[in-house]
Amino acid sequence: MSRRRRVNYKANIIYLSKRKMGQSESRHRELEDAASSDFISRSNSCSGLRSAVPLAVVEEILLNLPAHQVVRVCRLVCHEWKELVDSTAHWRERCRREGLQPQDPSRALDGGSQFYFITKKQHNLLKNPRAEEEFSGWEIVKNGGDRWAVGDNSVKIPNFTVAKYFVTSYRLCLKQQLIDLKKEGYNAAFMDQLQPHIKISDWYAPRHDCGSMYQICVELLDQRKKPINTFEPEQVFFPQWNDQQWCEMTHVFKDYGPGVRFIRFTHGGQDTKFWAGWYGIRVTNSSVEICPSEER
Repeated sequence: MSRRRRVNYKANIIYLSKRKMGQSESRHRELEDAASSDFISRSNSCSGLRSAVPLAVVEEILLNLPAHQVVRVCRLVCHEWKELVDSTAHWRERCRREGLQPQDPSRALDGGSQFYFITKKQHNLLKNPRAEEEFSGWEIVKNGGDRWAVGDNSVKIPNFTVAKYFVTSYRLCLKQQLIDLKKEGYNAAFMDQLQPHIKISDWYAPRHDCGSMYQICVELLDQRKKPINTFEPEQVFFPQWNDQQWCEMTHVFKDYGPGVRFIRFTHGGQDTKFWAGWYGIRVTNSSVEICPSEER
């Protein structure tokens, strides 16, 4: 092939390539324009639909959708839907339909979705609270006398049927659990900004034929596991020949301030006659719960 023919051949190739690229770019612009037009059309259509559907109907639809979808998706549709989702009335109605009410009905629910989501998430943060798995989940702090043991419960706890309990001996017996709030799903921002109530409960009972002592200490800890707030009531003593009825110890932490990252729950006791065996205090059905505040 001569030099002139090679030059002409290359020129033709370049010309055809540029022409093809120009056609491709033009086609791409056409597709973009079509997509943009379609998006505008859809937006106008949705806007018209939002204005045509009464908010009462929209709210009824939202109340029948999962709450997390309502917050994460529907709330972002428009300003009107955002105001509806953020309203106390919406969450009050959702709570009413799902049977979620504060213990004191005379008190108003928390504003917005706080009461709903905390209540739905509420559960006992203590592991193995009823001795059903021996001592799994518990750290033995003190194991005096004949050591901790598990017994079968024959005395009914009010409103509960608990088959087993932990029982102490003739020297001090203590056990504890450390609750990591972040691992349980309660992050730092949640705990610091909302400061939800933290409710603790513990059931304890003596033997009827032996005196005993019960004690409990629950601490709210910071990131370094230093106490921020502590509940440690006086020790409870039972005389010999008592009615051996179960008693409940309760406490609610409120307004404890920012920084709570862990909860340390410690309880136990001993008998006061120093008898060999397991004549000391019994404990079971313990609980630690993050609860919605009933008022602000």
